[in-house]
Amino acid sequence: VQLQASGGGLVQPGGSLRLSCAASGFTLDRYAIGWFRQAPGKEREAMTCTTGVDGSTYYGDSVKGRFTISRDNAKSTVYLQMNSLRPEDTAIYYCARSPHPLNYFCSGIGFHMKHWSSGSWGQGTQVTVSS
Repeated sequence: VQLQASGGGLVQPGGSLRLSCAASGFTLDRYAIGWFRQAPGKEREAMTCTTGVDGSTYYGDSVKGRFTISRDNAKSTVYLQMNSLRPEDTAIYYCARSPHPLNYFCSGIGFHMKHWSSGSWGQGTQVTVSS
């Protein structure tokens, strides 16, 4: 199982970026995929996820309305479109696969670090929002 996040970089406040998460070694449409971020000195935060079977999504309050998650199972890739970026969005962004192929992991109850820590994680990509 491998996941590789890419697409990070430096962007001005109000700008946009699209991150990609390339997955391999498993069938993407069986698992939930989540995006997380970790800012310096802070705990890793669960932002958004998408389920495998029906592609439904869940968004945390900090990104709701600004970020959009999508997936292309044929390309084994999950995307994170980030708009209206703010300096507080500066962090390392990670994608991860749910520990088990259950929609529970992409729900208000299941989408938390305590449930995803045993999942499969890729290396992060740095996003810096600064003028």
